[in-house]
Amino acid sequence: MKKLLHVGCGPKTKEQTTEIFKLDDWEETRLDIDVTVKPDIVASLTDFSSIDDNTYDAIFSSHNIEHLFPHEVELAFKEFNRVLVDDGYLLITCPDLKNVSKYVVEDKLLEPLYESPAGPITPLDIMYGHRGSIQNGNTFMAHKCGFTMNVLVGLLNNCGFKSTVGAERANYFDIWAIGYKNTEVLPEQSTKLLKEHLGIKEENIELN
Repeated sequence: MKKLLHVGCGPKTKEQTTEIFKLDDWEETRLDIDVTVKPDIVASLTDFSSIDDNTYDAIFSSHNIEHLFPHEVELAFKEFNRVLVDDGYLLITCPDLKNVSKYVVEDKLLEPLYESPAGPITPLDIMYGHRGSIQNGNTFMAHKCGFTMNVLVGLLNNCGFKSTVGAERANYFDIWAIGYKNTEVLPEQSTKLLKEHLGIKEENIELN
């Protein structure tokens, strides 16, 4: 059984993660700073002091690093790296500011880009956090920084991750990256694993 650390999980479980992580051979540990979502571990992304080194085979981080201040991001990435086993890897996704900025330039800041379970999502929501959730008191939803694919991959490399690849999904306004802790693999191997997680082939993805 492989061990998955699902960071910033919110109310979701591994069944709402990826095509690989939802399989039965992954044992999930949920981590979040919000006690109301009942995580297995209550912690911030920048302090995993309750977790030993070399504990998890993989980490999944979905739409949570943008909730950190810019100076906190490298602290989080170094904690991610520390708790992974030597051949472990991080899979991470967050909003794509390069893509959404096109709509800001066109003065469409408040025009809905797509419908979500929480309602219509605008460029303003993607950049600064979902306004409805924040208005209702969930201040954890506020965004404090942002990323493009090159910035995300560069930060991961600076924090010690190897064989890192990134991808943009224009239709979803998000970016994805995968990085190994200590294992050097060919770029095409990292790309193949990323695509298997997303359940896609060649279409609708631009790799770095």
